[in-house]
Amino acid sequence: MRDLLGLYPEEIFEIVKTLGDKPFRAKQILKWMYQKGASDFSEMTDLSVDFRSRLSSKARISRLTPERVTRTGKGDGLAGAEKYGGETIKFLFRLDDGEAIESVIIPDGRKRTLCVSSQVGCPLGCAFCLTGRMGFVRNLTCAEIVGQVIAAGKYLSGPGDEERGEEENISNIVFMGMGEPLLNYDEVARAVDVISANWGLEFSWRRITLSTAGIPEAILRFGTERSVNLAVSLNAPDDETRDSIMPINRRYPLKELLAALKSYPLKKGRRITLEYVLLKGINDTEDHAVKLARIISGLKVKVNLIPFNTYPGAVFERPDDERISRFQSILIGSKVNAIIRKSRGGEISAACGQLATGKTAK
Repeated sequence: MRDLLGLYPEEIFEIVKTLGDKPFRAKQILKWMYQKGASDFSEMTDLSVDFRSRLSSKARISRLTPERVTRTGKGDGLAGAEKYGGETIKFLFRLDDGEAIESVIIPDGRKRTLCVSSQVGCPLGCAFCLTGRMGFVRNLTCAEIVGQVIAAGKYLSGPGDEERGEEENISNIVFMGMGEPLLNYDEVARAVDVISANWGLEFSWRRITLSTAGIPEAILRFGTERSVNLAVSLNAPDDETRDSIMPINRRYPLKELLAALKSYPLKKGRRITLEYVLLKGINDTEDHAVKLARIISGLKVKVNLIPFNTYPGAVFERPDDERISRFQSILIGSKVNAIIRKSRGGEISAACGQLATGKTAK
């Protein structure tokens, strides 16, 4: 049975065609799925009962429902968003095959950024990331990626949707959850299309960010095909340090990665975000800061400094505030736009590098 969630309009049209109905039915189905949030054909009341019956024999609309919702200061619950203010909200979704993924809503003023996963686990094994300790299970489908966005939006709606302010909607989407998005290229690309299309969820490309550990050819391809924002998990200014914490660097060393960033087709007014997780005694010295400023000189980038978010069993530590500030000062003194990112959700294991479902963790 075909899952309609994640299909392009022409693919839904072909299904409608095989059922002997008119092409405009595809547009109606799309509107019900994405604008009205329908998850069952019985809700599509402007389609005939007969057509809905025939459609349900050939297709379905998958939906993710949170198995567990954890909110900062609120414990677990599935009762809806209520008035959560500046809370970080973490979702655990159980997939059809029994595997699980996590997504997180991160507040920032009036913004609500949804961090989505692209894989169950991750094959890259970055030493500081809890997801990497899970190992790799499988890629997510487009429907499972888009389903996270729809489910999070429904949770925020909660009871009393008509009174919900604009600030309580999801404002931005970042592919920074579990997995390496560019190793699931086709499904992630399709998901971005569905999320951004006027027939889909209608998020502007400017409100979508793809984060990668650094796969040069895929970075350039994605940037050419889809004008979303790019974030790169850099974390070291030299190959020796990066090799020790990010095994992918042994395949794609810094020289290749930086060349790709230099050639990246940036839209006017945009910059690439470089994520730099600060690990005590590993990549946080003044020398590291000087080297970092040097290797990114001339690139249109901004640097997010992320003090390490610990977790049970972690072998790394967070540098002290003085060391973090000194690192930032050196970058700023070298005319690098560098900010220290405030960690959110650490108390519920929802901060950067802390996502892991526990089922396959090792």
